[in-house]
Parts: sequence; C-alpha cells; structure tokens
Amino acid sequence: MSDINKNIINVTKASLPPFDEYTGMLREIWDSAWLTNMGKFHEELRSRLRDYLKVGSVQLFVNGHSALEFLIQAMDLSGEVITTPFSFASTTHAIVRNGLKPVFCDINLRDYTLDADKLESLITDKTSAILPVHVYGNICDVEKIREIADRHHLKVLYDAAHTFGEEYKGKGIGSFGDASMFSFHATKVFNSIEGGAITTGEPDEKLMAKLYELKNFGILGQEEVASVGGNGKMNEFAAAMGLCNLRHVDSYIEKRKLVYERYMENLGGIPGIILPEPNRDVKPNYAYMPVRFHNYKRNRDEIFAILKDGQVNARKYFYPCINAYSCYRDQYDVKDTPNALLASTEILTLPIFPDLSLDDVDRICTMVLN
Repeated sequence: MSDINKNIINVTKASLPPFDEYTGMLREIWDSAWLTNMGKFHEELRSRLRDYLKVGSVQLFVNGHSALEFLIQAMDLSGEVITTPFSFASTTHAIVRNGLKPVFCDINLRDYTLDADKLESLITDKTSAILPVHVYGNICDVEKIREIADRHHLKVLYDAAHTFGEEYKGKGIGSFGDASMFSFHATKVFNSIEGGAITTGEPDEKLMAKLYELKNFGILGQEEVASVGGNGKMNEFAAAMGLCNLRHVDSYIEKRKLVYERYMENLGGIPGIILPEPNRDVKPNYAYMPVRFHNYKRNRDEIFAILKDGQVNARKYFYPCINAYSCYRDQYDVKDTPNALLASTEILTLPIFPDLSLDDVDRICTMVLN
C-alpha cells in the first residue's frame, strides 16, 4: 500500500479483535476439521447473541441479505409488501426476489425512517406485510407500526441492519415486530466478516426451525428434503470472528461515541447543517454519522468533492433512492416519495469508526465548514 493510500480516510473501517485472539480460535477449527454446517462456534455465537441482543431466539446466516430473503420466504407472504425507498438495495431486492411487489412509503425528515402516518393509506387487500428499516440506527415508530399492522392483520419484519446492540425503552431492538434482520457485514458496528441473523422477541421454535430448513437446502434428514431451500449457513471462521468481536463490541461503541460527539460539537448550531436528533428512549450504537446539508452555503455534492480532494471518502448514503434505481424506475416514480428523494440528495454520511482520531474528525469538520 502506498503512503498516499495510507492517509485516505474511508467512511468506515472494519473493527477487528486482537490478532492472536482470533488465530487462537482457529486451532480448534483445524483440529476438529468441522468448518461449517452449524459447528461449535456457530452454536456458541447464536447463544451469546440471544443474550446480548435481549431477544427470544436467533438464527444465523451467511449474510444479512440471505437472512432477509429466507425470512420473507419462511413467512409465506403474498402480494404486496410496504417498505421504504430510503434504504440499501438489499431491502427491496429481498422482497422482489421472493416474487412479491414492493410498495414504497415515504419517510419522515426527522429521523429518515418510514413515515408511519403515511402507512395506512398504502394498505390494500393485496398487502401481506410491512418491512420498515431502522435507518442509521434511528428507530422506527414501532408502536404505531405495530398498531396499524395488528388492525390490518399484517406481518411486520424489520430491517435492523444498522441497529446492532441498540435498545428501545429497555428492550432489545431485535424483539420488535414479528422478526428482525441484522447484518454482520465487515462495515457494521459488529461484524463476523460476513454474516447475518434473524431474531424474534419471544422464543419462536417454529420459525427458527423453518429458517434452519430453508438455509440448509430444505433438508430435514439424509433422506428427506421438505422444501426448496438454499444455502445460507454461516461457517465456523465467521462465527469465530463474531465471538471475538462480541467480546469487544461495547468498547467499539464507546469509541464510536467519542467520534460522534466530536462531530456534534464541531458541526452543531451551523445554519444549513442538520445533525441527528438523539432519542432519549434509545440506547444508541453510533453506527453512522449522517449530516444533511439543507440550504447550506454548499450543497451535498460539493461537500463530497471537497472531502474527496482532502483524501476523505464520505458516502452519499442512500443515493439514489431505491425507486430511482435503473432496475425499478420504470415501475415507480421517485417523486411519489418526495421526502426520500430530498434526503437522498442532501445527506452525506461522514467517516465514523472506533480508530478514527479526534484530530481527523476536526480536520474533516474544517473542510466541511470552510
């Protein structure tokens, strides 16, 4: 790696445990030669995550997207699923790849989550579920979404990829709705290199058994294949990384908090710069640092270019809106979700990760403000 590349600050950086801690676990994998198929570390991680996330049940997957696809399949949904266009591609793709139609609900501009006040008008006799997203670690209006869903007899599946370790009113965020999906991708607060999970609030043996079946080709035994499943199993190397990172994730979050607070201190009170609004009911994880430039002296794209020239790779996250993707734009009009469209053109996520120095945060803020 060149000296120039070493000086580049990316929007995120994978959190890693001490090298010897991880490699020490590899000896046991080598000795057992049990590399995948729900081995010892897989089962240990599943148990420890159930306690850490304060949920009733956990099923692990090779990644978050596979987890969400299999969850939608396991729920046996049909017709339409209401979701948000302000998310990562995976959320909507998982719906479409299950043969269902996404219906896009606009977001609110307070926390960029699905606007529950606009939800009910989109429900039809074809609607089978709601798939909201906790964006940047901001929690959806879980009470109102649940009330509406119950009244219309709909499933609620949360994309909780951004909210590892968060709590709402003392409850693990993965305990809301009928089920939640977490991503353990390398860029997340907690990672298992690649990985994902489905959680439920109360123990749900039936759903966990169905998810196990689907992620293992639909196989129930050596002579019985009960359904058309796929391959979504987490391997032992990923599970070992997950166990290591779980020991350190609280310290990762504390370091993220220091970075977040420095941004808030430097950028707070500046006209045209809109920062996250803390929610007193949420135990946060400081996963992202979204900054919205609204009527600021420079627009979002200009700030992005200034930072890039200064060797800082911020991210236009999420841009474009999902309903503006080339694979969907012929089916949807992005102007039908004006708040999502506006946010997609104004928000820039600034670098935030445990090892980011406060001096670098100051330098990034100086470039934003000058």
